[in-house]
Amino acid sequence: MSWCKFFRRRTNDAELQEELDSFLSEEIAENLARGKSPEEARRLAGIKLGSRESVREAVWQQSTVSAIGNLWPDLKYGVRTLKRTPGFAAVAILVLALGIGSSVAIFAFVDAALIKPLPYKDPTRLVSVYESGSSCKLCNVSYQNYLDWRRSDLPFSSLQAWSWTSYLINTPQGTEPGRGVRVSDGFFRTLGVTPILGRDFYAGEDALGAPHTVLLRYGAWQRRFGGSPSAVGQTITLSNVSYTIIGVLPEDFHFAPIGEADFWAALNDPNACDKQRGCPGMNGLARLKDGVSLQTAIAALKTEASLLERQYPDSNHGYSATATTLRDAVMGDIRPVLLVLLSGVFLLLLIACVNVSGLLLVRSESRKRETAVRAALGATPARLFRQFVIEALVLVITGSALGLGVAFLAMKLLIKLVPARRIDGMPFLLTVGLNSQVLAFAGIVSLLAVMVFAVTPAMRLGRGNLRGDLTEGGRGAAGNTWRRLGTKLIVLELATAVVLLVGAGLLGKSFYLLLHVNLGMQSDHLATLMVDPPKSYAEGDKPMVLERLIINRIGSLPGVQSVGVSSNRPVQTWGGVVPLVVPGRPTNGKRDDVPERLVSAGYLATVGARLLRGRYFREEEDDGSKPLVFVVNQAFARRFFPGEDPIGKHVAYEGTKTPIEIIGEVEDIKEGQLDSPNQAVIYVPFNQWQFLLFNLVVRTRQNEESILPTLTAAIHQIDPNIATSDATTMTNLINDSTSVYLHESSAWLVGGFAGLALVLSVVGLYGVIAYSVSQRTREIGVRMALGAQRSSVYQLVLKEAAWLVGLGIVAGLVCSVATATLMRKMLFGTQAWDAPTFVCVAVVLGVSALLASYIPAHRAASVNPVDALRAE
Repeated sequence: MSWCKFFRRRTNDAELQEELDSFLSEEIAENLARGKSPEEARRLAGIKLGSRESVREAVWQQSTVSAIGNLWPDLKYGVRTLKRTPGFAAVAILVLALGIGSSVAIFAFVDAALIKPLPYKDPTRLVSVYESGSSCKLCNVSYQNYLDWRRSDLPFSSLQAWSWTSYLINTPQGTEPGRGVRVSDGFFRTLGVTPILGRDFYAGEDALGAPHTVLLRYGAWQRRFGGSPSAVGQTITLSNVSYTIIGVLPEDFHFAPIGEADFWAALNDPNACDKQRGCPGMNGLARLKDGVSLQTAIAALKTEASLLERQYPDSNHGYSATATTLRDAVMGDIRPVLLVLLSGVFLLLLIACVNVSGLLLVRSESRKRETAVRAALGATPARLFRQFVIEALVLVITGSALGLGVAFLAMKLLIKLVPARRIDGMPFLLTVGLNSQVLAFAGIVSLLAVMVFAVTPAMRLGRGNLRGDLTEGGRGAAGNTWRRLGTKLIVLELATAVVLLVGAGLLGKSFYLLLHVNLGMQSDHLATLMVDPPKSYAEGDKPMVLERLIINRIGSLPGVQSVGVSSNRPVQTWGGVVPLVVPGRPTNGKRDDVPERLVSAGYLATVGARLLRGRYFREEEDDGSKPLVFVVNQAFARRFFPGEDPIGKHVAYEGTKTPIEIIGEVEDIKEGQLDSPNQAVIYVPFNQWQFLLFNLVVRTRQNEESILPTLTAAIHQIDPNIATSDATTMTNLINDSTSVYLHESSAWLVGGFAGLALVLSVVGLYGVIAYSVSQRTREIGVRMALGAQRSSVYQLVLKEAAWLVGLGIVAGLVCSVATATLMRKMLFGTQAWDAPTFVCVAVVLGVSALLASYIPAHRAASVNPVDALRAE
């Protein structure tokens, strides 16, 4: 028989029919020869042959190619059966689309942030290098220490340094700031990045006194030079210093710890901080040697740091060194959030699959007679199972196609919700999309769904009662199968919903407490911007003159109540630490580092800091020629002078030993992120140090956002060469901070998953109870005919629902304790076992579930006994 005949079933069936007729004739002839009557001979031959349909199906199933030929009619039949139940198909596909779409969208972010390799050569060998102290586990690196590390025998094939900087650029519109980075000569070779135009830095090009050279970011090259190749070799003036452009970086290059920076200059012009060993102003980047582990490198760094500590005790006392992988340095804040979201969306996907599986179970019970008829006509279990697989494929393919559309829209929406300032530090989010890895994940999820949805209705095949199924027509025993498995699925669904609701409740409460944390200041009606004067103001007392001129000019503007300047803005970072000692008190080998803030005389009053003891700075004390004094916060007083009044006490910078008097104590201002504990902070008169770059803070009587353009214009009237940037309100600064964004996004997303889980679980429970009531119509009719009251019917139905809800809630609460413990690092001001949250979740889910159960209970109580018995 030729291969083409396998695809022509009608021809094959005709041939098979001839063979069956021949076999039957031979059997009849043999029976007649044995002396049987013609009727008996034909009856015995028919018994031996069996069902012609069964024989034909068995022969056809033996051929793989023939089985393929059956797929198309099976597919058409599967589509027809789904069309006959449009409600079931629509609900199942919608639930699948939501589950698959949300899981694929979140996985796309996980893939971009945690799975996809960093865009550098052999990125797993790249590490970030830090110094570490008692108050800072991952501190910046002193440039002088870096130079010593580079000369030592550390297990790195390359050790580089970088630091961000701000350049002033003269444009036809005036002076504007440009974000830049100072890097050592091998920075890009360590990353494995090659300029697309021009060249990289030469070895030694970062040496003191070497020519000033700079590489351009691709975007800056396009914007400032129109993408012209002639840009290489030209000079550009940055902060009144001429730099030669030597190359252009690739379009897709980014270095997440910095964000977007237009200018990458060779580190050959040390600033004041670079020249001081005790000033940690750099960041370290290294590539591990082949075969060297991160732990080995950390041990070598600690050994080298201890040698430098003994060699330079004044500056390096109490300082060690450590390292992390570059990926951990880049993803440190966002990793736990993504993992929690991925876990939450998997739970939602589980609920979606449980819901669809329950629908399929109910549907399979109503199709028992159909299945029994097909089996009686000769369909084998394998053939029936294949039909279930094809129907599951139709559901999953349709749901997955819609799910991918949902995922695409969700990804676009989630990226738009990320503040622009956050995108700069997370450029990997720009690569989020339906790439091959994400589509492969969607394919795996869909394949697993097909397997589950095919097995669910097929479980009945081995337990079916052919005669019973044919006679009952899909009723009667249906409730038994559903009670055995369907109710277990609903308990699982309810428990999963509890876990999601508890997680959302804890994250939501954490976010609420974060927004209401005591800032130690009045954040309303505060406007702020960064002021970056040219270096020509760095001579003599010019910084102080300029600072006071700006304060006086801004203070005279209409609507301005008070003005202050500071080296750092609140709610940003606890960095900028300095080592302090208390004269006459032993250090016991410990190094006491505290954040230092340089502030003007009016700054603390402007931000609304509450004075607890002593006084603020006076105007005359904000002068480098006057004795230095400190204002400290509560945390400082508790740490250095527990149980004492700090006013009049003295502390000193480690190494100088010159006593400095404390003149005031203020309530703790949240200088670092909102979710970080308060630290000891000292406030120092701004003009005691030569500090050009500063932040202006203005308290207004009017809407603070409306005054921002006026502030910028007033500063440019003083000198158009002064650059201003990052003009915003204090409220926006707080709302856009890393801690608020991470807590807010995790709370909203997990809350969304929990809301969907609540709806799906309640709908699933409704389906279970409604189906159970429909199967017990005769029983309920008999009860009511015998005198049962409606209240007893309500009790009968709601009692069944209460048991399911109770089991689901208890199981979910037990699982929630373990889940909440795992996510405790993401919580703020909230315990993992927060009782009010657990109680609220149990009440909300319990009430919602019982309300959903009331509808079928009411329907059952409204049954007319006569109609119920007649229907049976």
